[in-house]
Parts: sequence; C-alpha cells; structure tokens
Amino acid sequence: MAKSQSLEQRQIAYSGRSWRQLGRDYLMMTKPKVVAMLLLTALVGMCLAVPGIPPVNAVVLGLLGIGLQSASAAAFNHVLDRQLDAKMARTHHRPLARGRVPTVNAVIFATVLMVVGFALLWQLNPLTAWLTLASLVGYALVYTVWLKHATPQNIVIGGLAGAAPPLLGWAAVTGQFDPHALLLVMLVFAWTPPHFWALAIHRRDDYAKADIPMLPVTHGIAFTKTMVLLYTLILTLIGLLPWLTGMSGTLYLAGSLALNLGFVGYALKLKFADEPGHAWATFKFSIWHLLGLFVVLLADHWLGILLA
Repeated sequence: MAKSQSLEQRQIAYSGRSWRQLGRDYLMMTKPKVVAMLLLTALVGMCLAVPGIPPVNAVVLGLLGIGLQSASAAAFNHVLDRQLDAKMARTHHRPLARGRVPTVNAVIFATVLMVVGFALLWQLNPLTAWLTLASLVGYALVYTVWLKHATPQNIVIGGLAGAAPPLLGWAAVTGQFDPHALLLVMLVFAWTPPHFWALAIHRRDDYAKADIPMLPVTHGIAFTKTMVLLYTLILTLIGLLPWLTGMSGTLYLAGSLALNLGFVGYALKLKFADEPGHAWATFKFSIWHLLGLFVVLLADHWLGILLA
C-alpha cells in the first residue's frame, strides 16, 4: 500500500512539469559530459587517420552517429541501473531512480537514439556502424548487467567499450581497422581503471550499500590505491607508444609525459600521503588529464602538418 501511494504521489508531483524540466531529465539520461569526452577522443581519431583535413561528411555523420549511440548506451545504463541508482547518494537524483521518467519511455528513447545513430554510421561504412553498436552492447549490457556485479575487475574488462571512440572515429574516416588507432584505444583503456577507482575510493560506502563489488569494497582501499598507482605507471609507459612508433612528435611526447607524470603524482600522494578529499581530487584531475592528452595529440598532429 505504501509503495502504491508513493508512486501515485510521484505521478501527481511530476504531472505538472514543464517541457524544459522534462527535456533536462532526458538530457541527463544521455550523460552529456561523458558523451562530449568520448566525442573528443573520436574526433582526434578522425584527424589522426588522414594526413590532412578529414572529410567534412565523415566528421559530421561520424560524430553524430557515435554521439547518438553513446547517448543511447548511457540511457540504457540508466534503465538497467535504476534500482541501484536509487540506493546510492551519487545517483539517487537520476530521472528513473526518482520516477520522473517512466521506464518504458526511457527504453523507447534509448532505442530511437540507437537506431538513428546506427543508420547515420551505416551511411559512412558498415564497419563503423557495427563497431559502434558492439561498443554500445558492451557497455549497456555486458558491463552494466553482468560485469559490474560479477567481478571487482569490472571496470578493467568493461572499460574496453568506453575506450573504443578513437577507433570508431578512425574507422568513420577511413573505413578500415588500423593498428595506430589501437594505440589511442590503449591510452583510454589504461586510463579508465585509475579514473574510476579513484571515484570508487571516494564513494566506497555507496558502492558497498548497493552491493556492487568495486575494488575498494572487495579488496580494501589500501589495495585499490596500489592498483591506481600501478595503472598510472602503465598509462605513462603506454603513453610513449605514439611517439615511439612515429605516430606523434616531440610536442606530444612532452605534453603526455607532463600529464601522465602529473597523474602519477596524484596516485603517489593517494597511496603514501592521502588526505581527506584527495581521492575525489584525483578523480577530477583524471578527467582533465584525458582531455589534455587528446588535445596534445591533436595539436601535435596539426603542428606536424604545418611544418611539413
């Protein structure tokens, strides 16, 4: 009885909401900040795929298609995690967790985004369309439904889906699967665990309450700090590969070393001189780190073109 009353009260409370409020809820389901970061890495993949300016048609259709499919994956994540989201302080305000958007509406919304995104990418080439759809399935289903609840290595294995956009951008322009694009994927793949584990340390009690086996919950915070440090060191080594293979030049080398060693510095402090709020600071730095890394990649690429 209490549950039905609560649902009825929610329906009454939200029945008079404006189109702007409803639009904000649907936009929130797409995780726009995450999608924007993914699109940046995809754009860099597009630019590095060709010696000059990539075709405008491929850039526009590619970014639209990848963006829509990424937004679809985020919306499906909201649908599948709605009960868990309601238990966690970080996510309890989300539209489905609060009952502001009916589940069936969210499923239709996510499906439309997925279909339109796939159709746009298919106009470029089938490889990009299928790779992007595979990434969507990997995140929205394999990670959210299975890995997230099955193993503390969930973010390591599932991070491959989130690391795919540089490859997707490359394929959108060339229609090919290129080894150089995999170097960009490796950068994001190695960055993902320390990024999320820093957040997981900060929100350890939240994940424990929701019974999600994140590494700080299953193996303790001290061990997780060690793994954050290990992966930032791995990231620093992987960060040398674009320069070692001749894909990027000295501007990238200098910028990536500065950014990666800065990340290592945050991880060292987290491990050996932690203080309240530093895990959260490490998480926030990691976001700017990835943005900076791909901006440096792009700047180095264009500098090389100008000097050629």
